[in-house]
Amino acid sequence: MDAVVKALSARSRETNAVRSRAAEDALPQPRVTRDEAEAAVRTLIRWAGDDPAREGLIDTPRRVADAYLELFKGYRDDPDALLARVFEEVEGYGDMVLVRDIPFASHCEHHMLPFVGRAHIGYYPNRGVVGLSKLARLVDVFARRLQTQETMTVQIVQSIQDALDPRGVAVVVEAEHMCMSMRGIRKQGTSTTTSHFTGVFRDDPNEQIRFLTMLRGPDSTLRR
Repeated sequence: MDAVVKALSARSRETNAVRSRAAEDALPQPRVTRDEAEAAVRTLIRWAGDDPAREGLIDTPRRVADAYLELFKGYRDDPDALLARVFEEVEGYGDMVLVRDIPFASHCEHHMLPFVGRAHIGYYPNRGVVGLSKLARLVDVFARRLQTQETMTVQIVQSIQDALDPRGVAVVVEAEHMCMSMRGIRKQGTSTTTSHFTGVFRDDPNEQIRFLTMLRGPDSTLRR
């Protein structure tokens, strides 16, 4: 009996330790300093097999840190604030709003390699609309983070759904991933398409068809 109690006690301590580590991992991480970021780049250069002190690479850590501030600025942007202004005086317009072929560049969270493509957004207004440029900026907010294409697709939809409470949102994202074309399987030109629907687009197949038909206009980039 004592052996059983001791085993259960040890298992309990182990479980609590795992939970404690998970809780620590969930806490906000302190921001890395500029010097620490540049030192990390020098370490990666050495790991790749080169000398970070040679002429062509000596300023690379500074340039990479500058580039990261731009490439991952989405962490500092607030999608809720971006969509905060809603225009309600639209003469009762309630048909689909569609913005297609929004270009973006993001980075795969698994290999930190780029994936580039286009996003297509449609929604049925309920209480108003947002400026069209805001939808393009919303794509950038989520693209300029470490991402998976699937997650980014859902995030775009959810932000529009939360901000506008529309009758439905439809998003299609298509992209080419450098982690497939530059490494691993090395299949250039392979395109990945993801989609997510809410409201009438989810519940009515005819609305999905209408959305996709409008995307496949004569000058659309959407693959047929």
